[in-house]
Amino acid sequence: MKLLTNAYYYNGAVYESAEALKAATGRNGARENTLSYRILKNHNKGTEEKLKLRFDAMASHDITYVGIIQTARAGGLERFPVPYVLTNCHNSLCAVGGTINEDDHVFGLSAAKKYGGIFVPPHIAVIHQYMRECFAAPGKMILGSDSHTRYGALGCMAIGEGGPELVKQLLCRTYDIDSPATVCVHLTGKPSHGVGPQDVALALIKEVFDCGFVKNKVIEFVGEGIKGLSVDYRNGIDVMTTETTCLSTVWETDDKVKAYLAAHGRAGEYAEMKIEAPAYYDGVIELDLSEIEPMIALPFHPANVYSIKELNANAADILRETEKSAIDLFGGRVNYSLTDKLVDGKIQVQQGVIAGCAGGIYENLAAAASILKGGNTGSGAFSLSVYPASQPVYLSTIGNGILRTLAESGAVIKTAFCGPCFGAGDVPANGALSIRHSTRNFPNREGSKPGEGQISSVALMDARSIAASAKNGGVLTSAADVDYDETVPAYEYDSTVYESRVYSGYGKAKTDDSLVYGPNIADWPKMEPLCDDMLYKVVAYITDPVTTTDELIPSGETSSYRSNPERLSQFALSRKVPEYVGRAKAVREAERARVDGKSTVEALPELEGVYAAIEKAGVAVNKAETGVYSLVYANKPGDGSAREQAASCQRVLGGGANIAEEYATKRYRSNLINWGMVPFTTDAKGDFDCGDYIFVKGIRGAIEKGDKTIDALVIKGSEVSKTVLTMPALTEDEKRIITEGCLINYYRKY
Repeated sequence: MKLLTNAYYYNGAVYESAEALKAATGRNGARENTLSYRILKNHNKGTEEKLKLRFDAMASHDITYVGIIQTARAGGLERFPVPYVLTNCHNSLCAVGGTINEDDHVFGLSAAKKYGGIFVPPHIAVIHQYMRECFAAPGKMILGSDSHTRYGALGCMAIGEGGPELVKQLLCRTYDIDSPATVCVHLTGKPSHGVGPQDVALALIKEVFDCGFVKNKVIEFVGEGIKGLSVDYRNGIDVMTTETTCLSTVWETDDKVKAYLAAHGRAGEYAEMKIEAPAYYDGVIELDLSEIEPMIALPFHPANVYSIKELNANAADILRETEKSAIDLFGGRVNYSLTDKLVDGKIQVQQGVIAGCAGGIYENLAAAASILKGGNTGSGAFSLSVYPASQPVYLSTIGNGILRTLAESGAVIKTAFCGPCFGAGDVPANGALSIRHSTRNFPNREGSKPGEGQISSVALMDARSIAASAKNGGVLTSAADVDYDETVPAYEYDSTVYESRVYSGYGKAKTDDSLVYGPNIADWPKMEPLCDDMLYKVVAYITDPVTTTDELIPSGETSSYRSNPERLSQFALSRKVPEYVGRAKAVREAERARVDGKSTVEALPELEGVYAAIEKAGVAVNKAETGVYSLVYANKPGDGSAREQAASCQRVLGGGANIAEEYATKRYRSNLINWGMVPFTTDAKGDFDCGDYIFVKGIRGAIEKGDKTIDALVIKGSEVSKTVLTMPALTEDEKRIITEGCLINYYRKY
């Protein structure tokens, strides 16, 4: 794989400079010739530099849509202005928290009826498979409240964001971003035997994640290599691009995409997407598919990638490196081992899972069945679970015998469900190693609770190598080393189940209907506007290279409480900084006292010394008008999920800001802003530590003026020092959202 900057693509060739392009073709290249430029232009209500986008459709699942609708309702929602799909693929099991999961589903159906939405009941389809089958099409744009919202293989630009960005669309506002940079992935060659889409995706993630080559950029897939890939294969690569930290994707389309749409009853939505003139790209990735081997992403990140061949050849050394990383991640709270999985020189796996929007697609199941045909998973500790991504996929694989073959081999067949991706299904045993064709393998996921001594390991692999390992009794095996028939039986899409069970109410809002609330569904608490001066206490100081949203608000069982802001907030940072909630609540009590006109010092006695130190340094403090909030520092927070709760839980607990060297994703920074939290950055993290206070005088005015640097005081006990905080440019709307206290307040005023 080769990375280039400032290059050009045209007619199947890459040119490393404008001069080389001109010499070869006699033509000049332009950004306007990219695929994404055309799509963005058609959806833009702003300028070429400052985009204001409106989307064609949106999608949410059952751990995000309640909060989104509640927020939009507070902002004056009357009806859904675009098709809005509410799927129920995350809390489908209804196994945690008593009635509250199903209560959310009942609420979702009532919202679809009241506001004119589309409601997909539990076990019918995972969110992204439904959108591929029913909505994504060339030239469209779709916004989803799930980070893996990616439909680029169908020529559709899709973006995963936190809930407040969907609220903006529901209230007929826009998605505002600077015009994004673009990176071209030039595909050549053809995948070798045993190589699946997850292998290609992992190889790409390995190459670009650490260097940030595609961070917040749009990836465009072009080249002759596309022609040799089925649409399912393309979808399998595309959905994993989220783990590169790119903003979105779009692929060139062809007759295979046309046939895919026709098979799904949407032939009229096809449009050819092709680079028709020399296109300029901020970066180019040369990817020869024939060079990709079966891959594995070891714990604890999709970028921790090795070829299976390399891992098996150097197992002890490589596994030992992952064990070392666990010491830093978990601070010695758990006894973590991977080398104990080495048995007679081979890596023994305890579990395999093929599931969700990445793994449960039709051709992955077909390949797994072909590999397992005539074999079995054995009756030992190893188990294999298979989750078709939708009921139409389920029906087709029943009809042609694929599921029968898998079941006969010992695989357990389950319904469409996203749980294995975030720790709510097939949770491994403590100390076990699970190989999964799913989307993520972050720490604190898949049931791991390091604070309670529980830790499991998840490695990402393609369904083909998972099936090969299953056939070998759980011994880690590359699909390249297994003979099997790669012929894929024809897929027959049957929409009957959707016609039977999906509520399709777009354009048919029943505005007089009432929403149906369960006892766990609660409104957002009142949030105060930003004060002129702010005093922040650092209550969590995280020095890991990257902090994921799973560490900021764990997945798994916590998802059941996402309709109750206060109850969910009790889980914030619980697996990373267990003391965080108590510390934040203590600071929140001081702010509540201030708002009520009472003494902040009585609520939090240590503030007396803090105020005295500031005044001794010659700076006046108006205690009644100075906000008192908590603050989290992390080197690079927000990698992974789009879930807004990573920010909103901090806000509910009295959080007022984050400080970071940089933010891992645009969507996490947007979540902070939408919940009224200041997204500071700094080059001087050593100036303060956990337990210190940071006083920022004139913060409201600085934000309103658009100051890029802000002077602040650090209070360590009785000592006061200076530091400088920075803040990359905010849009006018973002300034108002922060100063008003949150997006809800902003909409009430503007």
